[in-house]
Amino acid sequence: MSGQVQGPVPYIPHMSSTRDDDKLGIIHYDTNRSILDETKKDGQPRMRIYGVDETCIVLGRGSDPYTEVYLDRAKADGIPLYRRPGGGCSVVLDPGNLVVAATLPVEGLGETKKWFNRCTQWMIDGLRKAGVEGVDTDGVSDLVIGDKKIAGSAVYRTKDILYYAVTILVNADLSLIDKYLPHPPREPEYRAGRSHLDFVASLQQAVGISDVRMLVEKLKQTLTLDALTERTD
Repeated sequence: MSGQVQGPVPYIPHMSSTRDDDKLGIIHYDTNRSILDETKKDGQPRMRIYGVDETCIVLGRGSDPYTEVYLDRAKADGIPLYRRPGGGCSVVLDPGNLVVAATLPVEGLGETKKWFNRCTQWMIDGLRKAGVEGVDTDGVSDLVIGDKKIAGSAVYRTKDILYYAVTILVNADLSLIDKYLPHPPREPEYRAGRSHLDFVASLQQAVGISDVRMLVEKLKQTLTLDALTERTD
């Protein structure tokens, strides 16, 4: 396990990754657009913590839907497809997932790795205070308990703004990952070729926490923007 994430790896999408988004019905994932716009407007940090209200597939900024999603299965089941501004591979979200999103005023475009590490440690500390013990980081942006991934995160930068989001598998239906997503085209070293179901775990499986609403309320108490934005230098 590493004590810090390695930082987001820049990924430049190929034109073929996004050119068919309209044809495939892939929609821009703008669930947290409001806090991003508000931070751009007044320079104040914002945060949202919430449960997911639908089953959907969210592609990364440069994800190729033809290689990262079983499109025929998703279409047959009426599963909506979205594309987020942050990087990483495609993920399945369902009502067993919890999302934490934060927008921060960060001058310029630099120090992304430093802020990503800071956000990750803030998230680990908040989870621990909420009763989720044993969370560490591994790979580029994963939160893990033992060698099982329990959450994934992403960061998105524009000038003077940093957007951080993490999705936590609380009592998610992990079989949906296997159903809708092939093995990803790239993976962290610690995954070691493991299948989806051998690689991920829900908090219900790992530590016996299954109530999304309860964890949302706890994290609203343990995750504070003051702790994330206070100066450390």
